[in-house]
Amino acid sequence: MNYPKELSYAKTHEWVKTEDGVSVIGITDYAQHALGDVVFVNLPQEGDVVTAGESFGDVESVKAVSDIISPVTGTICAVNEELADSPELLNNDPYGAWIIKVQDVSDTDELLDAAAYEALCAQEG
Repeated sequence: MNYPKELSYAKTHEWVKTEDGVSVIGITDYAQHALGDVVFVNLPQEGDVVTAGESFGDVESVKAVSDIISPVTGTICAVNEELADSPELLNNDPYGAWIIKVQDVSDTDELLDAAAYEALCAQEG
């Protein structure tokens, strides 16, 4: 498994990268591996408000449908529309294939660093 040190992580297996006050969010390598082949992503809309700990969309794989839980609170300022036609990007490059970008971010207290997230995954695995 890959746990990039520059990212923050949610216990629900989403990653966060902050760039110029905007949080970029995707699913982790652990999540895509557990899901299997992703076949559909239900995306939110730009302008939607997301709340830390609540679902903002879901990922459908050959195994199951899983909610994507927001690791932060804020307003969606961009959605990766490429995932609508190519959901497999989440499997191919989980840290390159972001899902949403969020601005006016708050509620980041629960985020983990890479070492803490890796330890969490080891416990679950």
